[in-house]
This record gives sequence, structure tokens and C-alpha cells, in this order.
Amino acid sequence: MTTFIDPSRENFEAFKALPRDEPIQMLNLLLYREQAQYPEGHEHAGKGWSGRRAYEEYGKTSGPIFTRVGGSIVWRGAFQTMVTGPSDRQWHDGFVAQYPNGSAFFEMIKDADYQQAVVNRTAALIDSRLIRFKPGEGGNTFG
Repeated sequence: MTTFIDPSRENFEAFKALPRDEPIQMLNLLLYREQAQYPEGHEHAGKGWSGRRAYEEYGKTSGPIFTRVGGSIVWRGAFQTMVTGPSDRQWHDGFVAQYPNGSAFFEMIKDADYQQAVVNRTAALIDSRLIRFKPGEGGNTFG
């Protein structure tokens, strides 16, 4: 099974081509490594952290930047079972991050402190999905 941690060039170019002046929501699906895999020489290498622990470090170190650009978590959940989709695909956690606009997301990922923090995310995950949505209205029907 193919796994994904970072966007492909093609997917990132498609993301960059979308409007940057409207709110966006990003669905994040996470599958943690049993043992975090840091680059040799990194300050957390050899600490024996789990992938979940490394992702918590990512949250702690990227959180101030995420907040500064206007980001917020609008939904968070723990995976239970696949209802529609491949039965061999499982996730540990999922959440939806909301940004005031696409430019805020770019501001975050270009921040030097964020770029240092993202090493924790890479060390933490064996697989992930990051899917951009244009926010819509809620309600009590599916359509």
C-alpha cells in the first residue's frame, strides 16, 4: 500500500492554483508510526518517542504559528472503523483545521519556526491524508 506524508509536486501545484482569498478547511487523517523516526542528530532522535508523542510535539511547536495565522480546529475524532472504503486502511486520528483563507495556510508553512516543527510531523507519521475543502453550510440533511 502506498503511503503519503508530504504532498506530491503535482498535488501541491493544484493546491496553489486554488483561490487564496477564501476560507478553507483541511481534513487531516493520521496514522502514527509505532516508533518515531527522527533524522540522526535531531534533538529528539534516540528518545524512544512513539509516533503519537512526536505528533504531540509537532502540535506544541506548530500551535503558536497555526494560531497566529488564524487557524482553528473545528472537529477532532479518533478512528473507530472503516464503513466505506478499503477495510485494510485504518487511521489513528482525524481532524479538520480551518484557516481564514488559503494565504494563511501558505504563511504558516513558509514560517521558519513551522519548518523546524514539521520535522516532528514527519517523524511521527507512517501515512496521512490532507484534503482541502471549501467550507459549506451545515444542516440536518445530506444534500
